[in-house]
Amino acid sequence: MSAVPVEPLPASADRGAGESGPRYPMLLTPPSARTGWQLVPARVFAMCAVELQKLRHDRTELYTRAVQPALWLLIFGETFTRLHAIPTGNVPYLDFLAPGIIAQSAMFIAIFYGIMIIWERDSGVLTKLLVTPTPRAALVTGKAFAAGVKAVIQAVVVVLIAALLGVALTWNPLRLLGVAVVVVLGSAFFSCLSMTIAGIVLTRDRLMGIGQAITMPLFFGSNALYPVALMPGWLQAISKINPLSYQVDALRGLLIGTHAHLPMDFAVLTLAAALGITSASALLGRLAR
Repeated sequence: MSAVPVEPLPASADRGAGESGPRYPMLLTPPSARTGWQLVPARVFAMCAVELQKLRHDRTELYTRAVQPALWLLIFGETFTRLHAIPTGNVPYLDFLAPGIIAQSAMFIAIFYGIMIIWERDSGVLTKLLVTPTPRAALVTGKAFAAGVKAVIQAVVVVLIAALLGVALTWNPLRLLGVAVVVVLGSAFFSCLSMTIAGIVLTRDRLMGIGQAITMPLFFGSNALYPVALMPGWLQAISKINPLSYQVDALRGLLIGTHAHLPMDFAVLTLAAALGITSASALLGRLAR
């Protein structure tokens, strides 16, 4: 016995009373795909979210990285505050040091970020990412700003430790927002510097060696530990081209209210981050070969 064919629903069944079109047009028409510059912010956000998911599953990195800045403030800062060995004017040395330690801890997080890129290359993840329609600049920018978010979390820890030690910090929300922007820009540059080096040396061992070789000169060649006026002439010249010096200068001006060149600091950090993203994006393909 054959089945009786079912009559198709009348066209009016897909429409509401008095309507001429479909009842649910959004379900029948796919959304238009993002193209051009609309794609980049979404991809950057997605890559940043992926990187931060790793931190969500393993928070050990946050706890271990908080030890070093705490030791700098508790031991180095307290000792040199008592010795009065480094003249810092009317600002106590511990107050002078705290912004420098924030910049230092952010740099130490970002400067080895290229190791993660090499690990992704070795595991095949990077190759899969590069064959997607995501622009290389979006991949690098997402990772750079993920390093910035990690550094902001680290900066919060250092600020809390400094506050407990009696450092006179500002709690103005706008200034704290400026601190977060400065930390993100500085971390974006140093993470891109690390990814650029990774695209040149191609191996983790070489990257770790170069990273360890440049972190201390960057740190001691900045104004993080002592005023620029105390440096010899050749070191002052290095300090002027060191992005870390501009980051520390901005953090001091925002956190403890010392004289700072904020427009220049933000301009230099923004330019450095943009150049870092450009160079890392250009070498990303070489890393994946």
